[in-house]
Amino acid sequence: MSEVYDARPCRLGEGPLWHPERQQLFWFDIPGGRLLTREGDAPKEWTFGETVSAAGWVDRDALLIAGETSLFTFDLVGEAAQEVVPLEAENMETRSNDGRADPWGGFWIGTMGKHAEPQAGAIYRLYSGQIRRIISGLTIPNAICFAPDGRLAYYTDTPTRQVMAQPLGRDGWPEGAPHVAVDLRADRLNPDGAVTDSEGNLWIAQWAAGRVAVYTPEGRFLRAVAVGARQSTCPAFGGAALDQLFVTTAREGLDGAALAADPLAGQLFRCQPGARGRAEPRVIL
Repeated sequence: MSEVYDARPCRLGEGPLWHPERQQLFWFDIPGGRLLTREGDAPKEWTFGETVSAAGWVDRDALLIAGETSLFTFDLVGEAAQEVVPLEAENMETRSNDGRADPWGGFWIGTMGKHAEPQAGAIYRLYSGQIRRIISGLTIPNAICFAPDGRLAYYTDTPTRQVMAQPLGRDGWPEGAPHVAVDLRADRLNPDGAVTDSEGNLWIAQWAAGRVAVYTPEGRFLRAVAVGARQSTCPAFGGAALDQLFVTTAREGLDGAALAADPLAGQLFRCQPGARGRAEPRVIL
């Protein structure tokens, strides 16, 4: 069972990232434009003038952050931001959503309509200083993560309730057609953020189900870890041995009665999952 790791409520908590050099967790409140962390027992956060949703680590003191209209670096010490590349900067109807670094030092990032307009989103990859759109026509791109051997990328368009596996070729670019890795349609479950563990299993947060569920690469359900709020959004392995699981949650869309029934909504949870993760790769700019 999970415990509260940080009680600051996020409207839409997302993008947890364990920084392997700093041994520190970072996460986001997307509509609040906040990057949150803890330094020892002390909570700390930064507020940006736009939505922010996901990050990768560049070095000990710098993150690559996905904002509303760009990917930018952020110096955690000097607190300076610098744009790397625009991200749908001409389209004010979209924002970034789920994202993660890949094993080659690239960074995958999804975009979506601010009101989840059908097929308004896409997935992009930043690699060697250039950004390229690799998947189009998505509504809520999520579950971006990678097989340990680097041969597959995973992603979902949440309303489809299917997690896709995309074969990767040279330098980590998509090669060939994707196939369905996990099909949640029969169970009517909504896949959100995801991460793979050291054995290659997928840990998928399931929106409105209050859990993170574990599946083999072949799509077989193994077990589920309960989360203390119903709207679980994204997991991340962390801790010195990468044997802790952190899970962001949301309170978005909950009225007073729903919040009374789900009082920990939007808080960040931690548990001992009985598995180990893998260190997130460095983003190479």
